[in-house]
Amino acid sequence: MSKYTTLYQHGTLALLVPGLLSGTLTMGDLLKHGDTGIGTGEGLDGELIILDGKPYQVDSDGNVNEVSNSFNMPFANSHFAKYSPLAELEDVSQDYFEEQIISLTHASNTFFSVKVTGSFSNVKTRAVKKSVPPFQTLAETAKNQNIFTRDHVEGTLISYYSPKLFDGAAVGGCHNHFLSDDHTFGGHLLDFHLDKGDVSYQLFDTLEQHLPIDNKAYMDHDFSKDNITDDIHNAEG
Repeated sequence: MSKYTTLYQHGTLALLVPGLLSGTLTMGDLLKHGDTGIGTGEGLDGELIILDGKPYQVDSDGNVNEVSNSFNMPFANSHFAKYSPLAELEDVSQDYFEEQIISLTHASNTFFSVKVTGSFSNVKTRAVKKSVPPFQTLAETAKNQNIFTRDHVEGTLISYYSPKLFDGAAVGGCHNHFLSDDHTFGGHLLDFHLDKGDVSYQLFDTLEQHLPIDNKAYMDHDFSKDNITDDIHNAEG
């Protein structure tokens, strides 16, 4: 098992649905499993993007903060970057971009990551305001978010693609986060237009799924009562 073909995931998106938002992994521990990634903090505290081993949080005020090793998370992905060139794309919408990368990679039945560096326009991101216990559901917590926009911005998009079979563990399809080159803008991507960008990708043959078995609320919860798929897609979209 190569470290470059392994995607590490702590928690699942499904556990966020009923409001299991306690931090169950530190950033220091996450970085042992990768130098690139995405995630969210305890209580959905902003949106995370990890580039070149440096973790950045876009908070609900739109500030970009480099976080410490003690930062706690209920959910995160990470991997060791070894991207391969895929394409140079120009003048494409988000929907067309996602269709293209699935077509070009021929990898709709496995996990992969895509990295795009370039020029973007009409970019819309979001970040959720941190909540505190007792936590509400994902649907309720995600309502308390702020939207940020840029007409034009240079930056990096990190995306993780998950097969539809794993919808719930992750979000089936693409999960996109963004960070501008000047570190003044970013977050979970809601919409964008790629003016011109270099697209690279990295295939994974192994998903290392880590679950918070020391968290009693997680271990005791009955997920059969939750509307997992709909709530995840509504919150992510």
